[in-house]
Amino acid sequence: MRTILYIVLFFHSVFHLLGFLKAFDLVKLDQLTTFISRKKGVMWLVASVLFFVTIILMVLNLKIWIVVSVAAIIVSQFLIFTTWHDSKNGTFINVLFLMFVISGWGKLNFKEKYTNEVEAAMKETEGFIYSNLEESDLSNLPEPVRKYIIYAGCLGKPKVYNFKINFDGKIRKNNESEWMPFSSEQYNFLGNSTRLFFMNATMMKLPVAGFHCFKNGDAFMDIRLLSLFKVQYQSGREMDIAETVTFFNDMCCMAPATLIDKRIEWKYSEGDSVFAKFTNNGIAIEAVLVFNKVGELTNFISDDRFATVDAGQMRKIPWSTPLKNYKSVDGFKLATDAETIYAYPDSELVYGTFQLKGIKYNSNRMER
Repeated sequence: MRTILYIVLFFHSVFHLLGFLKAFDLVKLDQLTTFISRKKGVMWLVASVLFFVTIILMVLNLKIWIVVSVAAIIVSQFLIFTTWHDSKNGTFINVLFLMFVISGWGKLNFKEKYTNEVEAAMKETEGFIYSNLEESDLSNLPEPVRKYIIYAGCLGKPKVYNFKINFDGKIRKNNESEWMPFSSEQYNFLGNSTRLFFMNATMMKLPVAGFHCFKNGDAFMDIRLLSLFKVQYQSGREMDIAETVTFFNDMCCMAPATLIDKRIEWKYSEGDSVFAKFTNNGIAIEAVLVFNKVGELTNFISDDRFATVDAGQMRKIPWSTPLKNYKSVDGFKLATDAETIYAYPDSELVYGTFQLKGIKYNSNRMER
């Protein structure tokens, strides 16, 4: 999509350059019948340069591209009005590009909230001393959990205090809805119980962004079309509990080394299933962790996560995240594929699939 935009803008830039060349009689352009003064010719050159610089700034992902692009559109449209008969079709490109710029501005502004939260959480974790995970740290864990941590390759490596995850996947609202492809980035911080998740998705070929924020028991979810218009927002006690489940799920699935956390009460085991209770900031949730004989965590099941049902009401629905395809990721054996499933009374809804694209433990700064 961006490649097509760059190509269109390049030719749009070339078109404006033709106005400059005509004004200074550098080439003969019979297609441009309107007289262009040399003063206006310089403006055509300025517009051409602005569009070309916009392309470069967008490729380099520099935020100033928005300012430059707005200037380019304003100059361009003014010139098009003065030569309407010859160049009116350029208005269509300017309008489409202006819509893209507005969306881009919204995305940067919306994501800035996520960025600020991550940077604030990073500051709170400065000065942590990273000791290594030893056998003695696992002595009080149920055998399947201990085996899982060793299988994942966590022993002898630094204990985990925060981690960053990148996913690709797809989500949907219900079994009749179309899948929406997405990519996501998130940071989890153990000490201050923070989970910050930012997602870019596509709905009906329009960009949608989502920000999930969980800070020590308080949570909200903000979904926006074009990063500007709210299409869904949730907060409150049910959301706090649901995100506490998700926070614990992240620990279990993506950061096995964190399962030594003192907030976890390992209640009992039945074969390869372990029943756990996680308590944070007065919120207690329970889950069942299912392991295979190799030592892999294959499922996480909880009855404490809320889902929206009829008339926008929220109630607890059994929730699970089956895991598969364990691979070596940054020196750790982790599941690289997962699903998120609600078991409604009348049917099961697989509403999300996740493919792990990268993970990093114990970051000391936000990666741009």
